[in-house]
Amino acid sequence: MIKLAPSILSADFSRLLEDVKKVEKAGCEYLHIDVMDGHFVPNITLGPMIIKSIRKEVDMFFDAHLMIKNPDNYIKEFVDAGCDMIVVHQEACTHLHRTIQNIKSHNVKVGVSLNPATPIETIKHVLHDIDMVLIMTVNPGFGGQSFIEGMIDKIKELKDLIDKKGLNVDIQVDGGIKPDNVSKVVKAGANIIVSGSAIFESDNIEETVKLFRENANK
Repeated sequence: MIKLAPSILSADFSRLLEDVKKVEKAGCEYLHIDVMDGHFVPNITLGPMIIKSIRKEVDMFFDAHLMIKNPDNYIKEFVDAGCDMIVVHQEACTHLHRTIQNIKSHNVKVGVSLNPATPIETIKHVLHDIDMVLIMTVNPGFGGQSFIEGMIDKIKELKDLIDKKGLNVDIQVDGGIKPDNVSKVVKAGANIIVSGSAIFESDNIEETVKLFRENANK
């Protein structure tokens, strides 16, 4: 069974809570919170204050995707704001194992994200320490991009490695996922699906969420 994680990047920020409540009502399990600093990626989004302001009104699992430089400097702030999982980029962490241990010390879940060009090999020695791997299926920084087809093989490679090691690690995918291609990433091994514009910009969010789930099982 997949879990859906609507990406807050595609919400209407003038009606942020209202939009988040719509995806919560539609049964989406995770809220994927895109945090960008304008340095690691060429865009700036939101910080802990906004997360804290919606946390008290929403019961979803808050999944903070930190697309930022020096993430260790901000982990406690995002935990204090109410995030349930902190996801950092392998490419942004000079000492990835130390960063993972830092996150775990705050009693939240930990994920590691890989950009499209970053090989699985770079995280194989920390897989047993984490709860989730996020495979970027677009280059991070902007919503609404097209899915990179070559990432299917990367998802399969990761799934094979997790199974060989006998680990219980989730595989999340983020970038260009829509109802018409979700089955491909699920068959490859993904079980947590991030989708931004396909959900938040749809005419009927509940119907779109239902379609995602139906197509994922095909």
